[in-house]
Amino acid sequence: MRHIYFIVLYLSVYISAFAQTQSDPLASEDFEAQQKWVDSVYNALTLREKIGQLYMIMVFSNQDEKTRQANIDLVRDYQLGGVIYSLGGPLRQARLNNEFQAISKVPLLIGMDAEWGLGMRLDSTYAFPWNMTLGAIKDNKLIERTGQFIGEHCKRLGVHFNFAPVVDINTNPNNPIIGNRSFGESRDNVTEKALAFMKGMQDAGVLANAKHFPGHGDTDQDSHKTLPSISFDEKRIDSIELYPYRKLIKEGLSSVMVAHLNVPSLESRLGYPSSLSKTIITDILKERLGFKGIIFTDALNMRGVADLAVPNVDGSTSHKFTTSGAIDLEAFKAGNDVLLISEDVPAGIARIEAACNDGDISEERLAHSVKKVLRAKYKVGLNNYEPVGLYNLAEDLNRLKDDVLYEELMENALTIVKNANNILPFRNLETKSFAYVELGDDSGNTFYEALKKYTKIHKIESDDFQDLTNKLNAYNTVIVGFHRSNDNPWKPYKFNEAQLNWISEISKTHQVILDVFVKPYALIDLKDISDIEGIVVSYQNSRIAQEKSAQLLFGAIPSKGVMPVSAGTHFKVGDGIFLNAIKRLSYGLPEHVGMNSERLNRIDSVARLAIREKMTPGIQLLVARKGKVIYNKNFGKHTYKGKKEVQSDDIYDVASLTKILATLPLLMELVEQGIVSLDTKLPEILPEYEDSNKAHITLKSMLSHYARLRPWEPFYYKTLDSVTLKPSPKYYSSEKSKAFNIEVAKNLYLRTDYEDSIQEIIKESELLQRRRYRYSDFPYYMLKKFIEYHYDRRLDELVQNHFYESLGANHTMYNPYDKVSDKKIVPTEDDDYFRYQEIHGYVHDMGAAMQNGIGGHAGIFSNANDVAKIMQLYLQRGFYGGRRYLKPETIDMFNTCYYCDHDNRRGVGFDKPQLGEEGPTCGCISMTSFGHSGFTGTYAWADPEEEIVYVFMANRTYPKAENNVLLKKNIRTSIQRLIYEAIDN
Repeated sequence: MRHIYFIVLYLSVYISAFAQTQSDPLASEDFEAQQKWVDSVYNALTLREKIGQLYMIMVFSNQDEKTRQANIDLVRDYQLGGVIYSLGGPLRQARLNNEFQAISKVPLLIGMDAEWGLGMRLDSTYAFPWNMTLGAIKDNKLIERTGQFIGEHCKRLGVHFNFAPVVDINTNPNNPIIGNRSFGESRDNVTEKALAFMKGMQDAGVLANAKHFPGHGDTDQDSHKTLPSISFDEKRIDSIELYPYRKLIKEGLSSVMVAHLNVPSLESRLGYPSSLSKTIITDILKERLGFKGIIFTDALNMRGVADLAVPNVDGSTSHKFTTSGAIDLEAFKAGNDVLLISEDVPAGIARIEAACNDGDISEERLAHSVKKVLRAKYKVGLNNYEPVGLYNLAEDLNRLKDDVLYEELMENALTIVKNANNILPFRNLETKSFAYVELGDDSGNTFYEALKKYTKIHKIESDDFQDLTNKLNAYNTVIVGFHRSNDNPWKPYKFNEAQLNWISEISKTHQVILDVFVKPYALIDLKDISDIEGIVVSYQNSRIAQEKSAQLLFGAIPSKGVMPVSAGTHFKVGDGIFLNAIKRLSYGLPEHVGMNSERLNRIDSVARLAIREKMTPGIQLLVARKGKVIYNKNFGKHTYKGKKEVQSDDIYDVASLTKILATLPLLMELVEQGIVSLDTKLPEILPEYEDSNKAHITLKSMLSHYARLRPWEPFYYKTLDSVTLKPSPKYYSSEKSKAFNIEVAKNLYLRTDYEDSIQEIIKESELLQRRRYRYSDFPYYMLKKFIEYHYDRRLDELVQNHFYESLGANHTMYNPYDKVSDKKIVPTEDDDYFRYQEIHGYVHDMGAAMQNGIGGHAGIFSNANDVAKIMQLYLQRGFYGGRRYLKPETIDMFNTCYYCDHDNRRGVGFDKPQLGEEGPTCGCISMTSFGHSGFTGTYAWADPEEEIVYVFMANRTYPKAENNVLLKKNIRTSIQRLIYEAIDN
């Protein structure tokens, strides 16, 4: 019955494959010219030179001089067909390659193992994600682009053959040599991915190679060290292992590499490697599958074949054939075209030459393989060979668009496999206290830093489990990151017993999210996952994988990946929970959102100019578009003479940005609740204004700065001693008490009742003579009083509770001096007119300081990242992080210029672009845009039309507020112009 099955199978497959044999994957478009060149070259070669074309030797570009010379001698003396490069560097390889080519009668065919890019072998080159990571991606167009980009890198370095893609179907989790190199365990998924990869690479002009025939995926041994066995019957091998080859051959596969495997169901000789089997290579690959491309042996120095006992010329046997060349001859007779990394090239050539002279190998057989090699050389352009160009080589092999693709690949690969109670993505951040626990032997610091962009999270470290659990008692949500080396796919990936026990115990008392930055087989050892709320597979421990995984946990990007393999009893191939993003800021490259990195980076020079010319000691800069932060850099130091460089988590006094970051969103809520409207008049919210000259003023007019209110009042001046001009003892004390409890600076306390005096001064102040646009802080003093009275809570508590805590704006606060290390707070001024000390952690604005640091118009400290979150909330019309904070119509109501026809550009609370030539923006921005600026040099702006958020943090007031060059030189708006010039239309 077995023979009947084989005959039926053979006939059906042969018929289906017949069409494949009609096309030559090595044929060039100008076939006649190609054939003419091939024939002329072939006829000009001696017998030994023809045989030399069958050989590819391995070369390391980091080799010593002795080895280099030996290789040069081999190439020159035997006129070898090609070289396969291994370890070294790109520039060294290019130079060496040019040297080799110069001594070759026929240009060499250059190959490399660059399965995930040149970085697999060379330093200073690009490495894309491993195949198993790519196997998690559903969009095969991304895999095609990966193949294309790797092909472009290879071509730039003069590489013609890339020994990729791996089409082994990794159905054995214990496979020691394939594993991450496989697209997974699903026959169809592996085939689709390999086909896309092949197409992309061959479209780039580099020939592909499917390996390791007939299939190395289901072994637990490494053919580099021994001869692995494939014990399946022929039916299984035909339907699984050979399936990808059929599909790729049909679509124009250029070459196949034959593995060193023991396959008893296909080769009757016991322990005989597939790489030497005529049945496997000629009968199955060439005839049954109809393959007409080049057939490579796997490396002939691997122990899976090199240790085979084959007869020597004198009839004796040996386990070492470095001198006999017998294995080379056996491999060629079996049907291979190219003999890869022979242990003894001269001996192999001599053995094959003797066989040709004896008639054991016919001229037709020799020409069949040699002309394949020559056709391949013509197809890759070696008929018009040019040396590899050295100029700009490193830059060409590490392109920006490679990073763009890598980011996109990781965003599509990350896989959520468990999400109990919809814990992911994290919502309601105000209810969670986060801890991060790092397990494994590699760093997870990039992951941790990325997590901190979203919320307050503490890294808990201890070598003692009891100590660790004690520290974790303060937290209800624990993110466990499992990080192991990303250096290569063969690195250890498993948990140890202690780590498994720790995860199990922590999960019993906390909400735990386990994120594994290794291949998914690590999950096999998780015997009980019932207590773990969330499990994420991030596949690799690269920088980008860590950054993107943090974004996934907080819903900044959607989850799209699926498991490429099964892992134990809990996780099956194809598993993956798809979740939409919840509109938190993500982070990535400008090209993802239609911006040009090179043009955007021109911002750097303007920022450095501002630092160099001492317009401000330091700057934080952030640009986001379409919800993605694409530029986030820091320049300078906290102070001109200090050593503390500006960091992303340093906080600045944002001055008047407080108006739109604190007071305005709280007022918007009250409008939505019907408590007030824009037409509400002052006496309706503050009855004491009933008989004042301000009784007619509406919220709309005063927040549009069109209510005849005075710009400001130096409230502090009246509290200074008239002689010394220093704080008067009548109003200030160096010690806090019930009578003096308003802390305006370190060891300086204002009289408790003076805040009422400020309100009275505003109420009694004269109005300007005529109604025109005039910027004023007064409305925010009044609104602060109303909002605090309405809620019976302080403004700082309200804005934290209503917005900042749930937004994850954990760097945004009033009065940071008692909440944050002063090393993270940027000072604002060396005050020599009011408080007579360095203003560091206390609000710079005098009026806000006299309200205990909590002003409606000033007082907020923040960093660029947090300000961007709030501006993004506005840009998304009140929605952020899965929560609706404000209604779209409310945002529109406040972002309207009601008095534009009176030459007043302002919205309600928001600043708007200029109506004339001068104003707060670059003049290159849409009229729907909005934002605000701050006295200390800060600036925040959002543009709904281009979906851009721009945040500028500075302390230009340090050491003296009189330094106003930053504004006079239009640094902030010059940068804004550069942002818009960076848009790729």
